[in-house]
Amino acid sequence: MPCLNEGATVAGCVRKALSALQQHGIRGEVIVADNGSTDGSRELAAEAGARVVAVETRGYGSALRAGIAAARGRYVLMGDADDSYDFAHLDRFVQKLREGYDLVMGNRFQGGILPGAMPALHRYLGTPVLTMLARLFFHSPFGDLNCGLRGFRKEAFDGLGLRTLGMEFAGEMIVKASAFGLRSTEVPTTLAPDGRNRAPHLNTWRDGWRHLRFLLLYSPRWLFLYPGMTLLLLGTIVGTVLLRGPLVIGSIAFDVDTLLFAVMAILIGFQSVVFAMFTKVFAISEGLLPEDPRLSRVFRYVTLEAGLLVGVALVLAGGGAWLLGLAYWRSRHFGPLDPTQTLRIVIPGVVCLTLGFQIILSSFFLSVLGMSRR
Repeated sequence: MPCLNEGATVAGCVRKALSALQQHGIRGEVIVADNGSTDGSRELAAEAGARVVAVETRGYGSALRAGIAAARGRYVLMGDADDSYDFAHLDRFVQKLREGYDLVMGNRFQGGILPGAMPALHRYLGTPVLTMLARLFFHSPFGDLNCGLRGFRKEAFDGLGLRTLGMEFAGEMIVKASAFGLRSTEVPTTLAPDGRNRAPHLNTWRDGWRHLRFLLLYSPRWLFLYPGMTLLLLGTIVGTVLLRGPLVIGSIAFDVDTLLFAVMAILIGFQSVVFAMFTKVFAISEGLLPEDPRLSRVFRYVTLEAGLLVGVALVLAGGGAWLLGLAYWRSRHFGPLDPTQTLRIVIPGVVCLTLGFQIILSSFFLSVLGMSRR
């Protein structure tokens, strides 16, 4: 149980957990990871029968990591010390763990949320949206991303290498469990109004943003790749159409001004796709994500030499377009030019030059990132 000034409830939570262990014949201990309480929580927890672990670094994730590291059991259950979770349900978690599951999540929406236990913003917007994104981004099997009552095999947890220190720790556990292929399931549990005599530590907008930010940073596909491919495709289609001449739809004419925006979409889209590759390679090299066989197959063909060849070819093509534009200007005796004509020569050249240099530089950078993998 992570604890920070939970003097009003921590002793009761410890006694309930110990009673549930005894009732269901489960050998275990109760650990309270205290995050610097000043209201006597440590002493109250110890008197109730808990083993107290002092954690200097502040943060929900920091407290849990320290408590889990100190645990001596084969299985670990975590739950808040604010008396909102029913520790009598711990046998449901232990049963699933004994069946061979690595991670067992509680689902408050299946078990029941008592009146006043969860703010409406969390219940109908925050938790459902974050849960939906976790299912979409990472194929998470859970229906309640933010449930704080969960159990896991300690050995499996240690293999995940969780790093976050704040509230997003709960999301990191689920994301990495999905990414690393842990066998997971969920069981119904309830949520009751907490017994605190003070405001909760959770900050709706700050902690919600931290959860969302974490989900995005751990999914290069949805953060960089898919938006980049969309921009790249749309920019290429629109640019190809407008290179042949103006496009008139009804009374609206699209010309070189729109062509410039299409080119911008191509360049931004390409850069976003490259960032997806950078992020993926870095995350795998640092152990943040597991090895991806698809990426390994791609890098059989996307080598430094291949990137240099493509980049140089594009630079030469851009230089050729520049020479063609210069010849066109010379044919006009270096006088004023019609932008609607000349830009259709210059813009493709600029695109080829820019993409060529981006590919060359990106190839070198990817090669540097891949050195540790090789």
